[in-house]
Amino acid sequence: MANQDDSTVANPQLGEPPAIAEDVFGDRLPLACIYAEFLASAGIERGLLGPREVPRIWERHVLNSAVLGEVIDQGQRVIDVGSGAGLPGIPLAIARPDLKVQLLEPLLRRYNFLQEINDELELGCDVIRGRAEEPDVVRAIGGADVVTSRAVAPLGKLARWSLPLVRVGGAMKALKGGSVAEELERDAKEISKAGGGVGTIELVGESKVAEPTHVILIPRVK
Repeated sequence: MANQDDSTVANPQLGEPPAIAEDVFGDRLPLACIYAEFLASAGIERGLLGPREVPRIWERHVLNSAVLGEVIDQGQRVIDVGSGAGLPGIPLAIARPDLKVQLLEPLLRRYNFLQEINDELELGCDVIRGRAEEPDVVRAIGGADVVTSRAVAPLGKLARWSLPLVRVGGAMKALKGGSVAEELERDAKEISKAGGGVGTIELVGESKVAEPTHVILIPRVK
């Protein structure tokens, strides 16, 4: 593993990882610490997170992303659409090394950030530059077991982007806010048109994080 340079020196506002982080990441907690520090330094400097997010990086970003693994089966291939700063894909790959995680991101500076942290942590993720709706992307990486995302778009649009990348029988499993039930009702027609079945909402991380994560699960049925 490469040595950290000055761009990954810990921001003093970051603080120590919560005690529960060891339960979530196990012996890979040091990797999660390096990632959190990278977010708090290079991530802020490059505009991927706002400075006010630094004290909340562990709870709101790293742990809330990692607990997505509670609804993903062993050994599955997972695409993180619009990965940005690597959320939820990087914490998921750290916590669940059994998964094959692919990070899809269209913007060059974010793509470069993802390449750097993937190389630094030796995670073995595929980092792909492109948009989910591009036919070449669908041909290259479609057929995933799971497609996930976090704070990317309204649910209907997200389904149009995500479901074509999912194999029939797989599912879109996206992290959404507390209004997800309203979105599910509002965008039902778009979801169905994109090949999705009946969506369900699960809370993950209830025993691990202060604010459990809402995950919308939509199977691809056609």
